[in-house]
Amino acid sequence: MASGEISNESAGVRPKQVFQSRDVAWLLFAAALIASDTETNYNATIVLIFIGVFQTVEPRLRWFSSRRGQIVSVALKLVLSYLLVGWSHSFDSVYYLMFLIPIISAATTFNFQGVIAVTAIASGAYFSFFLPVFLPPTYVVTPQQISVVCLRVSFFAIVAYVVYEQAKAKREEMARTEEAAERLAESNLNLRRAEVSLRRSERLAALGQLTAGLAHELRNPLGTIKASAEMLTKEKTRERPEVMAEMASYITSEVDRMNGLVSSFLDFARPLQTRPAMADLGAVIEDAIKQHAELAKSREVVVSFRREDGPLSFVFDRDLLHSALSNLLQNAIQASAPGQEVEIRAEAKSNDVLIFVSDHGEGIQPQHLESIFNPFFTTKPQGVGLGLAIVAKIVDEHQGRINVFSEPGAGTRFEMILPKVQAS
Repeated sequence: MASGEISNESAGVRPKQVFQSRDVAWLLFAAALIASDTETNYNATIVLIFIGVFQTVEPRLRWFSSRRGQIVSVALKLVLSYLLVGWSHSFDSVYYLMFLIPIISAATTFNFQGVIAVTAIASGAYFSFFLPVFLPPTYVVTPQQISVVCLRVSFFAIVAYVVYEQAKAKREEMARTEEAAERLAESNLNLRRAEVSLRRSERLAALGQLTAGLAHELRNPLGTIKASAEMLTKEKTRERPEVMAEMASYITSEVDRMNGLVSSFLDFARPLQTRPAMADLGAVIEDAIKQHAELAKSREVVVSFRREDGPLSFVFDRDLLHSALSNLLQNAIQASAPGQEVEIRAEAKSNDVLIFVSDHGEGIQPQHLESIFNPFFTTKPQGVGLGLAIVAKIVDEHQGRINVFSEPGAGTRFEMILPKVQAS
């Protein structure tokens, strides 16, 4: 903000719209009263203008929201109403209903005692016009005139009570709403704390599962290495170079296998560094298909890609999603028999992007469906069991969902549902 500018906040003005419907209503009300007055009464005209302008300006001034401001506002409305009635035939004035403006204002803002006080002041001000100082020397007030004024003052009291009760009910309803909102906020805070605690427990449980799985997977290659090393120490083995070479190759291959296991474990265990950016999903899928073109060719599997016309662009991490798609595509190709087809389909639906990877291979046994995303679960003889777990982790980092549908002997379909806009 430039040094010469003054904000609405600092000037004590509420941030309202420039012109509202109620402003038009008040100005039209004042103009109608002025236009309908058959007498030329400049004092009454000026007061009517003041009332219309004040009713328009008051909601825009923050000071009138304070307790002192509300009292000043009601007092000023009492004075303006009194002057208007006094300058237009006093107790016979057609503007006597203007006393309802301060009475209603008090009923909507003050407590019951304050409403009684304002109503009494307005009624007393109206009755004051019967005082001799306001009457011509020869004027005689009739009982009928006093009865009319009493009836009007009774009407003031009824309106004050009804408006006060309505305003009180509204304030109590708002208080109950605020209290309920506070309780809901507290409940949400407790829920978030419980969710944080649950996620912490889940991470600890997952860490224990990962550690147990890694230990189990490392036991087999360690056993092979130990057996090969023991063979190399024997005298008969030293006399046979071809056996020594074979044992050495076992040790090398098992060390490579252990290194792969540890690398896969670290890839899964470390937090994913997502770098979401606007990108075309179609290009990512085509790159994954090209990456596995040789594997598909060697297994005589056809890979097809069905997509919507035009680019399918949204915000996601291109590298991570490419890794997930690559893993699913590789599994689908390996599960397919020669001559079968693997299909990838992508489409936009409402606020989500759907990606389907389908094959017509051997399928997944029903008892395994709930475990395929668990770390170190695999049905492949040489599998590690972290591929699908990493896929699920990538989808979760994109605030999406992954589902699997499979029927033994008929094939498997993986379904990824990713939001177009991720919550911050």
